[in-house]
Amino acid sequence: MTVEMGKITVQPTVETERFVLRPLRKSDMGLIELYGGDERVARMTTSIPHPLPPGRTEAFVARAMSNDRDEDVWAMDGTIADGSELMGLISLERMDRDQSEVSYWVAPPYWNTGLASDAVQALVQANPLENKTMFASVFQDNPASARVLTHCGFEYLGDAESFSVARDTTVPTWTYLRKL
Repeated sequence: MTVEMGKITVQPTVETERFVLRPLRKSDMGLIELYGGDERVARMTTSIPHPLPPGRTEAFVARAMSNDRDEDVWAMDGTIADGSELMGLISLERMDRDQSEVSYWVAPPYWNTGLASDAVQALVQANPLENKTMFASVFQDNPASARVLTHCGFEYLGDAESFSVARDTTVPTWTYLRKL
């Protein structure tokens, strides 16, 4: 009898003075549902539906914790500085040729605090997937997210469009890249 060991993908933790980027855990589901279920958050993402259907958050966290995932998702955990256990999420979706796409959202109580810029910068500096290039897209009606990317050294590539599940329509985007 042969036993085959599955590939276990280790997702590193990235520490800053203000927060830790750590892999998701089941205990994050409540805050992900609370903040991700906020229409203001969902409308600025491609993948979060509004309203959130039952089981959606549980399935998302299960995928994020799976060993065969194609996207690493980190919680922005502020407990290191007496903050909230979950202030937002940031992820890297694997692409071919040592590239990935960075996505993020920040919970409304932490908007306009520099958290998104700090999280993107920490992930770029850590480069946990050893990428040569990172891409990102933001909806054109979200200039704050565009400023986060340019602040973190991403360069504007061009206009495109992406489907937003929460909006149930295609939305114009700006696309950025960062060579590492």
